[in-house]
Amino acid sequence: MDKKKAVAPLVCHGHSRPVVDLFYSPITPDGFFLISASKDSTPMLRNGETGDWIGTFEGHKGAVWSCCLDKHALRAASASADFSAKLWDALTGDVLHSFDHKHIVRACAFSEDTHLLLTGGFEKILRIYDLNRIDAPPREIDSSPGSVRTVAWLHSDQTLLSSSGDAGGLRLWDVRSGKVVQTLETKFPVTSAEVSQDGRYITTADGSSVKFWDANHFGLVKSYDLSCKVESASLEPKFGNRFIAGGEDMWVHVFDFHTGEEIGCNKGHHGPVHCLRFSPGGESYASGSEDGTIRIWQLGPLGQNEDNSTANGSILNAKDDMGEVTQKIEELDVSEAKKTEETQIDGAVEQVADA
Repeated sequence: MDKKKAVAPLVCHGHSRPVVDLFYSPITPDGFFLISASKDSTPMLRNGETGDWIGTFEGHKGAVWSCCLDKHALRAASASADFSAKLWDALTGDVLHSFDHKHIVRACAFSEDTHLLLTGGFEKILRIYDLNRIDAPPREIDSSPGSVRTVAWLHSDQTLLSSSGDAGGLRLWDVRSGKVVQTLETKFPVTSAEVSQDGRYITTADGSSVKFWDANHFGLVKSYDLSCKVESASLEPKFGNRFIAGGEDMWVHVFDFHTGEEIGCNKGHHGPVHCLRFSPGGESYASGSEDGTIRIWQLGPLGQNEDNSTANGSILNAKDDMGEVTQKIEELDVSEAKKTEETQIDGAVEQVADA
């Protein structure tokens, strides 16, 4: 029987510093889109299927830690070390509004109905902005146990979830009362939290573990330990039969959801993998790395990888014959405006942002 040929990833260049967050839009009449956040301060928008560069959002003065698109892919949001979160027009690249904070903003998320924007960061405060009254003060929920690392909405915008960079666990907040209604306990701080497309599962990464939680009853469904520290994980959205995970070892691992068996291992990044997300149809997934590149990988059938390799003392199913196709994407500006002059954030803040 002939060995199936491994498909090389699309390699998306353009960022000059590490890529730290990725977000796919839902499928729209114009297709689906991928936005990336980087320490180079410029979020980028791409065609989600081909990886082709569409535009660069210019205006932040510090590292951008988080980014997202609304469900229509008409607006984008970003969270930055320059003490601001910004709302963007995703068609023109213009800044629609800048929400000032008093410290580094680490996470942002649009509500399902697109009317609200949730932010969190080093202030240990969750803020909810009403995008229909953009100049109105935000609602604040300020009993987070530490700096906010990730945020998300669930239960039709009735519940918030957040993790802390200082303590383990994932906290679920009732939007109406502003109180924690449940804490999903983890040994280490949660570095990645994703609500599945069908709303059934919450996928988290903490330490070297990937966990799947029931999003309605909050019980632990599955937990798998990996051989290295994991920074991000994502569940295949269509069938839910596979998940991906990546971290310090620079590889993108593919696992069977039901058994935890590793069924694929994609090599190519030259630095730790900071972020991973499946495309909305589940046919591909994207990875962002310390090396400043985004790679888009096609998802093959179960069991397509037949090569074995040894790393860190464990046998892994790896695509050893994986080639690398470099797709050079020319860096262009969304507008003709020059980049804002020297940042006014002092050196101490920049050191914190790169920490």
